[in-house]
Amino acid sequence: MAQIKIYGVKDRLNPIKEVLSNVIHSCMMEALELPSDKKFHRFFPMDQENFYYANERTDAYTVIEISMFEGRTIETKKQLIRLLFERLNSELNISPKDLEITIFETPKHNWGIRGLPGDELALNYNVNV
Repeated sequence: MAQIKIYGVKDRLNPIKEVLSNVIHSCMMEALELPSDKKFHRFFPMDQENFYYANERTDAYTVIEISMFEGRTIETKKQLIRLLFERLNSELNISPKDLEITIFETPKHNWGIRGLPGDELALNYNVNV
């Protein structure tokens, strides 16, 4: 299970949301072996005056927060981060300097999904990759 939040300046983020979502999900499927139908993305397009960032960033600055079940290896998470930097740069021209990624991992029992604690769910994919 993974939930993704994407923050950015609305004038830059809104026109690319669909492609951005597809690129992120392709990275999630490759690195984490998520099934194609497990796509949970939330976009937070912000007015410029409500989104502060360092001077060396541009209005393409994008923050991606990934919440997921714990269990992936460090190398798997690094692969995900590398794929995101590479593909978002090549496919959407978002420079690595304009991209920040944070992964938050929590135990399955801290999730509530489909009426059950996460550790009681029957998943159709492996979390320990």
